[in-house]
Amino acid sequence: MKIIVLDGATMGVSADAWDGLRALGEVEVYDRSSPEEVMARARTAGVLITNKAPVSAEVIAQAAELRFIALLATGFDPVDVAAARRRGIPVANVPEYGTHSVAQFTFALLLELCNHVAVHAEAVRGGEWSRSLTFSFWKMPLIELAGKTMGLVGFGRIGRRVGELAHAFGMGVLAHDQFPVNPPAYQPFGWAALDELFARADVISLHCPLTPENLGLVNRQRLHLVKPTAYLINTARGPLVAEEDLAEALNEGRLAGAGLDVVAHEPIPPDNPLLTARNCVLTPHIAWATVEARRRLLETAVANVANFLAGQPTNIVN
Repeated sequence: MKIIVLDGATMGVSADAWDGLRALGEVEVYDRSSPEEVMARARTAGVLITNKAPVSAEVIAQAAELRFIALLATGFDPVDVAAARRRGIPVANVPEYGTHSVAQFTFALLLELCNHVAVHAEAVRGGEWSRSLTFSFWKMPLIELAGKTMGLVGFGRIGRRVGELAHAFGMGVLAHDQFPVNPPAYQPFGWAALDELFARADVISLHCPLTPENLGLVNRQRLHLVKPTAYLINTARGPLVAEEDLAEALNEGRLAGAGLDVVAHEPIPPDNPLLTARNCVLTPHIAWATVEARRRLLETAVANVANFLAGQPTNIVN
């Protein structure tokens, strides 16, 4: 069975990292695939593997040999899973590879907003400390997290891990989730409606999947609820945020800062309003990409293919 990887370059691994996949069949690994190339390449695939290359209903309909789709990701929005279901094609994701890495990066963004490490390190390199008349200086206020409230939108694996880290920093935790079950043992913790969470939290961190219902959930209306001292963190999906509304809130001082690892269109267009927004830290969708997480991701995706070929499919999302 031919196994085709549509966008292997997103993994940043060496050619021999795909050897485990090659043991399962004839493998073609493409660095990237345009929509036209996805269509052409899928026609001969028995197994299609993608990270972000879209696998649409049209692609699925025309891929006569296709039997299985494997994602190199947790989110499965690049694949039309309903179309795959109608054709009886299982779609598998990798649900747990990046929990610790994404939670860690969430705090990397938050700590940068609170402590401005990069700004101060650059000031030292620029000679400002050497010229200082006192032993210490700061270019902007430094914020302590202890005693503040972390608001988590989405309380799955990653959201729960971020909650644990927030608790370790001495923060209280509020969470909003579609299925508010199994509250953690630490205190203070509470469930909250979405608008209540936005109004009460000192930090709002997004950890929910992207669905038609929550598209643009961070919008002008909700940003009018937040404290002007609050921070927004997004390591989930860019379209959860109405970007013009967020840029406006930042520039008007209605929000203290934002740390975003994802945007609506990636790579980020040069006219994205967040590029010039006040106190907005932007990184290129790398929260998932530690060496350890990418290794786990590839190993699990290969195992998903192997298990399907053995008649025991795992991590099926449709």
